[in-house]
Amino acid sequence: MNSSVYINKIAKFLPNEPISNSEMELVLGKIGGKPSRARRIILRSNGIKQRYYVIDKEQNIVYNNAQITANAIRNLDFDIDTIECLVCGTTMPDQIMPNHAVMVHGELKSKPCEVVATSGICLSGMTALKYAYLSIKSKESKVAVATGSETSSTVLHARNFQKESQFNENELKKRPEIAFEKDFLRWMLSDGAGAMLLTDRPNSNNISLKIEWIDILSFANELEACMYAGAKKVDGKLIGYKEFSQNEWLTQSLFSVKQDVKLLNDKVSYITIEKALKKILKKRDISATDINWFLPHYSSEYFKKEAYNSMKKAGFEIPKERWFTNLTKCGNTGSASIYIMLEELFNSTKLKVGEKILCYIPESGRFSSSFMLLEVV
Repeated sequence: MNSSVYINKIAKFLPNEPISNSEMELVLGKIGGKPSRARRIILRSNGIKQRYYVIDKEQNIVYNNAQITANAIRNLDFDIDTIECLVCGTTMPDQIMPNHAVMVHGELKSKPCEVVATSGICLSGMTALKYAYLSIKSKESKVAVATGSETSSTVLHARNFQKESQFNENELKKRPEIAFEKDFLRWMLSDGAGAMLLTDRPNSNNISLKIEWIDILSFANELEACMYAGAKKVDGKLIGYKEFSQNEWLTQSLFSVKQDVKLLNDKVSYITIEKALKKILKKRDISATDINWFLPHYSSEYFKKEAYNSMKKAGFEIPKERWFTNLTKCGNTGSASIYIMLEELFNSTKLKVGEKILCYIPESGRFSSSFMLLEVV
């Protein structure tokens, strides 16, 4: 497999109008009719100023996940009938079956092609990209599209919760991390989709991104689940929803997204940056001085300092002036985040031929990590 693979186009789709911090409860609703006591403290900590939702201000769901993904692909502005391999990653598709990718293909109504869905949380967008990359590299296809997308607002709406999370403001000021357990996710996650067009040759009249490598590592052999839905955690183990009655699905909020905050804070940077990067550096011949742009996917500004310190401990310190993120204006869009970050950078005038871009994408589901190296050509 000697052929090179290039990202020739990147597009995004951010639904509806941007939602400011003060408008969030207008869209997501108030649990029990009462405003959240944790919201302002969480937002002050995470640094996000605006985000996008598929739910409008009248609390109508305007788009589903397959639709925003198809819209991102259309925004690539190319002949979709040339797609030979379509790979779509998302955390929560619109339905359990059929898979997300075939629903996207149905929305596109493009010609028959290989269609694959990758599951997971934030890394599902990267596993989709790696499948598309390997399809081109192995010469199984010449034109592939990879996507990442999320419609988190539809599960974070107040109607899906029986009561407001019980956080007291004084506790939050002392220990802001306890807000992560329940209320954090309502004020952190947002919606959006990104798409990349991959081929076996670079653009002739514009820059392309050559994929040098994509590494994905799971540490599930060492750690229990941290972020989950559709299950209950008992003594560190997950019991899936199929082992519960329909009544228990509701009374125990089995389908709400949950986060083990203590485990997250103790392990996420150490495992997904320090430990993962040390393994990758043994495999890849790279130096921090080679990197012109570092694109980290972190869920909150709360983790930025910790991420930087973990990079230093791994012996791979990249000065913060080389970091690029649009978290504060686009929100945390999970599997779509790296697509949406790269879209902005790729379509700006900032990139120069020969520059190297290192992308970092963690997943706290059961602790996985991905690093990807790109070269501007």
